[in-house]
Amino acid sequence: MAFEKLSNSIDELKYNLKAFSHSNSEYYKLKFFKQAMKGAIGLVQGLLLGIFLIFALILISVAFAILISEAIGTPSSGYFIVGGFYFLVVLGILLFGRKPIEKYLLVKVSRKFFKD
Repeated sequence: MAFEKLSNSIDELKYNLKAFSHSNSEYYKLKFFKQAMKGAIGLVQGLLLGIFLIFALILISVAFAILISEAIGTPSSGYFIVGGFYFLVVLGILLFGRKPIEKYLLVKVSRKFFKD
């Protein structure tokens, strides 16, 4: 009688362990799916926002170049001035902005990643 109860308890323990491992694996699958979807949605939103911002920047740059060209009187001078401005911005970022950008991105991404 006692041996039979012990056998039933062991069988029940095996069943409960299998159920626990199955539910545990399902939980981690859902957690991974949630994180992956958050990342994918953020990536798509960032790409769309970036594309539209680039289009806006291009159109504003062309408008400023035309405005500067008309003010100076030389048709191509505005484009050279705007191009030189962007060259100086890129040069400044390469020389002085690499560390602050890395720090900003590291803090922002780690807060988002470790929030959950």
